[in-house]
Amino acid sequence: MKLSAWRYIWTAHDIRRKLLFTLLILGIFRLVAHVPVPGVNREAIASIMAGGTAGGTLVSLLDLLSGGTVSQFSVMAMGVYPYITAQIILQLLVPIIPSLQKKMTEDPRQGQKWMEKWTYLLAVPMAALQAIGQINLFSSFAGTQILRNFGFRGESLLPSLAIIISMTAGTMFAIWLGELISEYGVRNQGLSLIIFSGIVSQIPQGFLRLMADEQRRWFNLIFLIVMTSLIVFAIVVVQQGRRNVPVMYPGRRVGNRMSMPVKGTLPLMVNMAGMIPLIFAQSLLTFPAIIASFFATSQVEWLSNIARSIQRNFGGETAAYYIMYFIMVVAFTFFYTDVLFSQQNYGENLKKVGAQIPGVSRGAPTQKYLMKVLRRITLPGALFLGLVAILPWLISLIFGFGTTGNPLLVSSAGLLIVVGVVRDLFFNIEAELKLHGYDEALLVR
Repeated sequence: MKLSAWRYIWTAHDIRRKLLFTLLILGIFRLVAHVPVPGVNREAIASIMAGGTAGGTLVSLLDLLSGGTVSQFSVMAMGVYPYITAQIILQLLVPIIPSLQKKMTEDPRQGQKWMEKWTYLLAVPMAALQAIGQINLFSSFAGTQILRNFGFRGESLLPSLAIIISMTAGTMFAIWLGELISEYGVRNQGLSLIIFSGIVSQIPQGFLRLMADEQRRWFNLIFLIVMTSLIVFAIVVVQQGRRNVPVMYPGRRVGNRMSMPVKGTLPLMVNMAGMIPLIFAQSLLTFPAIIASFFATSQVEWLSNIARSIQRNFGGETAAYYIMYFIMVVAFTFFYTDVLFSQQNYGENLKKVGAQIPGVSRGAPTQKYLMKVLRRITLPGALFLGLVAILPWLISLIFGFGTTGNPLLVSSAGLLIVVGVVRDLFFNIEAELKLHGYDEALLVR
């Protein structure tokens, strides 16, 4: 951005107020993120992360994406991910249930309000279930209870309910902070900035950790710079990837004359799904481990053995977990892209305005043709997302880094979020500048 544009941002009262309000809310989020859950055994969590096992790698990854709230097991240890999971589930149910699809198409505004209402309602049980599963899963990794007096029997019932309620309330408070940012701060980026702030807050601590290793200090630093640069470059290339489909728009009548048809393009994104497949695949993969955690301590030997086997395979302790993770990310990328594209219904929308793709009939044939093109270009995007999901595991496997020695300050999935949020933030600021009459403010793309 030009220097004059930065000066204009500070002198423009409305833009300055929005940015300062956003920073204030993010500061409150980071402050509350350090409030621990009552009775947490931090030594047990630290032992998981320092153990060098695949379970420790999974916990470290969750800690990175949550901004350090998992390592402290704060009331915001789950972040806003239960809300995102609830949102994804409802979006996937719309094309499956005819009544929901009818509700969304007949009155899009009322349908959106209905979607927002039920997303909030569904986020509450999702947060409670994830809290129980997270506690049980981490306890199985540590071999001991990470929360004292946690259980739903006898005297432990009330303390356990208090813990679940506090963690659920922490998640809903984080969601509320994100909504405040979207409404009074940076538009439509509240939840993204909440996640972004958590990821970025871990960078200084990770850098100090790398520099503390005197034997591999310079190797870690060079590896960090090279790998981070390559990952960011690949993310930008894929996220900016477009396939421009030619479209002929009808001419306009000017007086008694008809202007010539206008040639335009319809851009189709290589990665339309964004981070959603990674979040949804991870949620589904950890769900069997969450259910199995309830039976891992069963007195029935065969039942506890099966539960522990499921925990190993779905808790990030085996290579099978990452293979399943890669396959599910690729599959969900195609599935979610198809759902989003079907809801937009470009075939009918182009037909209404009289536009046509050369050589393709209007209406359903146009939608079918665009879907075929989109699936073809989605393949590299889906494979890229799958690689991003398992890249930390591949780096540890190829280069032999342990949990504490991995030189990536931010995981590849975290970098995907950071790059996307920064890109959207620049576009948002550019739009605000143009809205205030500053047309010369051009952001670097």
